[in-house]
Amino acid sequence: MAGARIIAIVGRKGAGKTSLMVALSAEFVRRGKRVMTIKHSHHSADVDTRNSDTWRHYHEGRAERVLLAAPDGRVLFERAPDVYDPVALAREYLSTADIVLVEGFKAAPIPRIEVWRRGISPTPLYEAGTPEASRWVALVTDVDGFRSEEVRVIHFRDTMWLHLLASLAWDEALPLDP
Repeated sequence: MAGARIIAIVGRKGAGKTSLMVALSAEFVRRGKRVMTIKHSHHSADVDTRNSDTWRHYHEGRAERVLLAAPDGRVLFERAPDVYDPVALAREYLSTADIVLVEGFKAAPIPRIEVWRRGISPTPLYEAGTPEASRWVALVTDVDGFRSEEVRVIHFRDTMWLHLLASLAWDEALPLDP
């Protein structure tokens, strides 16, 4: 993965992580980057239709991997242990990316951007002075007047906030070279 980078978007449920992921991804694509994403989930992924051919290959046939190839995309179903290491997942599956955006994985040892909305939580996940605090690239918020001496704060209402955040994310993302 020469030159590939990885960065996480974290925040509490409903804070806007997915919206920020989509916006950052589109901005990086606009800049000519190959973007790939990983979404952390606490529940099983079930994107196939019960009793379809691929469902039957995977569930009844117990195939280790099933690749559904269609004219407009592909889906890989794979039996694998729970691997909550986004760096290992990116190296295994997303090796041709310029940047891998990770939604969630807030405990992973990679740089992160937090989305914090006071309507969701009175405080951000970010805590100054903790060992993890140095991993924060920025805190993106809708809380007017919120400032911090320890972490970059970007307000959604700021002009050019997405362009600034994309540049920070690119500069601070963890290189995936082994």
